[in-house]
Amino acid sequence: MSTFSEVSALFLDFDSFFASVEQHMHPELRGRPIGIAPVLTDTSCCIAASYEAKAFGVKTGTGVREAKSLCPEILIVEAKPPEYIKYHHQLVAAVESCIHVEATLSIDELWCLLPENLRQREQIDELAYRIKRAIAREVSPCITCTIGVAQNRWLAKMASKMRKPDGYLLLLPEDLPEALYGLKLSDVHGVGSSMELRLHARGIHTVKQLCEASRSKLHSVWGSIEGERLWMNLHGAVLPEREVERRSIGHSHVLSPEKREQDKALPVLHKLTQKAAVRLRSHGMLAGSLHIQIRYVHGPSWAAECRFEHSADSILFARTVKRLWRQRPDKSTKILKLSMTLAHLLEEANHTPSLFEADMRPRMELSRTMDRIQAKLGRKAIHLGCDHDALADAPMRISFTHIPDLGLEGSADLHEDEA
Repeated sequence: MSTFSEVSALFLDFDSFFASVEQHMHPELRGRPIGIAPVLTDTSCCIAASYEAKAFGVKTGTGVREAKSLCPEILIVEAKPPEYIKYHHQLVAAVESCIHVEATLSIDELWCLLPENLRQREQIDELAYRIKRAIAREVSPCITCTIGVAQNRWLAKMASKMRKPDGYLLLLPEDLPEALYGLKLSDVHGVGSSMELRLHARGIHTVKQLCEASRSKLHSVWGSIEGERLWMNLHGAVLPEREVERRSIGHSHVLSPEKREQDKALPVLHKLTQKAAVRLRSHGMLAGSLHIQIRYVHGPSWAAECRFEHSADSILFARTVKRLWRQRPDKSTKILKLSMTLAHLLEEANHTPSLFEADMRPRMELSRTMDRIQAKLGRKAIHLGCDHDALADAPMRISFTHIPDLGLEGSADLHEDEA
């Protein structure tokens, strides 16, 4: 007998989201292979690809030069993060018109908890297609989604993977684990390339063997509780949500060719640092270290870190970047990519100031005042001189786990576009 009462999670994944938004905004791109890149250079990589491009082997992470080789007809489009974020919020609202969204997991993924009175097959089927109709009607028919429904969020995500694109799959307890046997180990959420090798080394080569493995064996393979979590997810357990502790805040940027000379790269590094500082303050946190990394066009990367009394002071961070920059051993080779990270984070409310350090409260208040002015008038209204030559560089980016706040991080880019 179908145990529908155990089916509680609906997972929704927007198909080739960035590319689909571009095809919605630009009708001439529909039906054509396109790749989305942070910058329009052959040394960049595709952060998304349309299904027309995926048919040629282009995928997330494929270099632009390789993508053009795989698919000579491909059109490379520069990413527009503010637009993707606006459409993300419209899509969430469309889903909310059908069922409450429990959590947005990334820019293109969300999940919903099915109420106990909405767990019969006919109800679930109708809900899934009602969501699809709402998206097409309220946002765009060009932006589609795949929906998976199962006992827990992990299995629902697996169900969505099995029906992409624009599909729907309801996995019932009696369907499992056999319904998963056709997948490859690399298709299993939580099994990366290195973990797949470890599974092979322990005699697990198929998803069937993975499902048949004992809880203790998977703990041994993973070397941690994560192996047990995977076992429990595979067997339909509903696990409590884990609180994610924020450990660091950072940004990275692949430089455009005209910014790869070292004197032109430093202002970009300052801008990345100031963007991270704004985010740090918005979370009410302080940082105890700053790490920078330089990846050269030719040759090895170089990195350095500086520890300091916990702070969120933009001027302190700018001076620290300048001090670390002077330590770089190679002062002539062109730079391909810059990265920076604020780490050793601490909630400001839990911080006890040092008795032996200067009172930083006035400078902290100055930084917060600058944040408020930038949020209202844009980054050009007020900024530190160190990043003046990079105001148009390192625009907003969207990572897999962080959806930028347009009111916080987007104010600069949006005001500059309007100017």
